[in-house]
Amino acid sequence: MSDASLVLLAHLLAGLAAITAGFVALFARKGQAIHRKSGIVFVTAMVVMATAGAGMAAMKFHIGFQKMNTIAGLFTVYLVVTALLTVRRRSAPGPLDTAAMVFALLVGLFAIWVGLDAMSRPKATWFPGVPAFVFGTVALLSAFGDFRMIRAGGFKGARRIVRHLWRMCFALFIATGSFFLGQAKVFPEELRIFPVLATPVILVLLAMVYWWVRIRVWPPRWTLPILSGER
Repeated sequence: MSDASLVLLAHLLAGLAAITAGFVALFARKGQAIHRKSGIVFVTAMVVMATAGAGMAAMKFHIGFQKMNTIAGLFTVYLVVTALLTVRRRSAPGPLDTAAMVFALLVGLFAIWVGLDAMSRPKATWFPGVPAFVFGTVALLSAFGDFRMIRAGGFKGARRIVRHLWRMCFALFIATGSFFLGQAKVFPEELRIFPVLATPVILVLLAMVYWWVRIRVWPPRWTLPILSGER
């Protein structure tokens, strides 16, 4: 088996593991052992999947949609790593947080450039321009969120959990969208129906909104100390 085939296999297996662990973590009782363990599996698998995907896409960078795959892979790694650091942190933000902010800023600016370049070409279509603008906007907002967190000396309480929550969920959204919609051809033909394949993707977004509202409006007493690592 060639090196490229091994990387592709690692990408696929890690993706399946990430989606499975991500849904377990999403619907498990927050802060319990199953939530924490599945979350670690999710982050590890996502880093492997996204790194492999970004690497393979970078090898074909001259192709428009591969630029988007590179951006999505890099941004996904950033999301899960910063989400994990958010609940694992026991001290004030440091150089790693600053590096993450700069990384998100660069990814965001690059994505915007890709979008502008794609839309300025003759016979331009919505892809990859529109997805590039979406990723670029979210990445730039994430960098701004990092800046606010660093300036505040770190987030506590509900703000800390919301930061962790949306980054994990958005990473899962990218993974489910890439698999169920981006790789629809791997499913049996009778299942290649947009509402069916889009259901897991939409479910992640709905869960993200639910938990965002739930924690912002009615922060549960048990969520904050357990997820933050405080005892």
